[in-house]
Amino acid sequence: MKNIVLFASGGGSNAEKIMEYFGKKDEFNVVGLFTNNPNAGAINRAKSYNVPVFVFNREELNGDFVLKNVQNLNPDVIVLAGFLWKFPSNIIAQYPDRVVNIHPALLPKYGGKGMYGIHVHTAVLENKEEETGITIHYVNDNYDEGNIIFQATVKVSDCTSPQEVASRVLALEHEHFPRVIEEFLSK
Repeated sequence: MKNIVLFASGGGSNAEKIMEYFGKKDEFNVVGLFTNNPNAGAINRAKSYNVPVFVFNREELNGDFVLKNVQNLNPDVIVLAGFLWKFPSNIIAQYPDRVVNIHPALLPKYGGKGMYGIHVHTAVLENKEEETGITIHYVNDNYDEGNIIFQATVKVSDCTSPQEVASRVLALEHEHFPRVIEEFLSK
């Protein structure tokens, strides 16, 4: 059995797609969802899949609370599915090359601190990009600088709003993220 731990800060649609995908597979188990947001939509999504939820503050993330709870779940991979805080070095060090993130652009473009969600899609539109996409990458101590695992692209030259770009990118995330995680765990 391969254990998956999720981190999310918001609505949790990617987390839900991952829970749904792996809920149909006997050899994988989503064992916990961690969130920094006590009002995150991801919480109810996790509860509907009977996945334990851990809510924490910044001090608990950077201290021992989150690390100890993650260790108790014995993860084979830690997946950042819309987690907006900088991920702590102590967890990255404990799980080298086992913490992965999804970014809503084709890194190295539109990455770094403050580049998430609608901010990314607005920048893509303002720069009149022909295409954008998703990047699934390893997490290191710098925002969006870990080695790339997978990228997929989508045409956006005909988009007229950041929300339209976001919708196309989210469809790519839902299509590819669970499958790439499975491939990662099957190595």
